[in-house]
Amino acid sequence: MNETVGGGVFEAATGDGPAAGGEGRAAEVRTAYAGLLQIRRVSGTGGTPAPWERRQPVRAVALALEAAGVPPSAAGGDGTRTATGYRVLAADRDGAVRVEWAGPAGGGAAREEEGSLRECGRILGELGWEALLYRGPRRRWFLEAEPLPDPGPGPGPG
Repeated sequence: MNETVGGGVFEAATGDGPAAGGEGRAAEVRTAYAGLLQIRRVSGTGGTPAPWERRQPVRAVALALEAAGVPPSAAGGDGTRTATGYRVLAADRDGAVRVEWAGPAGGGAAREEEGSLRECGRILGELGWEALLYRGPRRRWFLEAEPLPDPGPGPGPG
């Protein structure tokens, strides 16, 4: 969600930026996530992603994971990983995202990735995303997630 919070523009942590944390960040995440849930209520999508989430799937998935308390990875200015956690990026297909478990070299991310990504998939599944776990190159695990179909308007009067 790209909204103004506390005088700045809020960006969900995708796992590719600098480490962010603290009480201020937690409050921003709560506010942004509450806004996302309100968008779902107003748009009437029920348990599936709203139009905003479908247009911005990387941001939507990153916000959902961050709001659920899953730690994002982080990278320094030179691209070197500085923290272990999720990394969300666009997948090869429109509307889909790829979620990886990344961390500093030798930090143990590869040992944690299958279980951590399964938990990410569970969280996303509860929010109306179809998340499938795959094993990719070098036998590393990743999730591919996309929004479940919009159920459309409910049945009219009988």
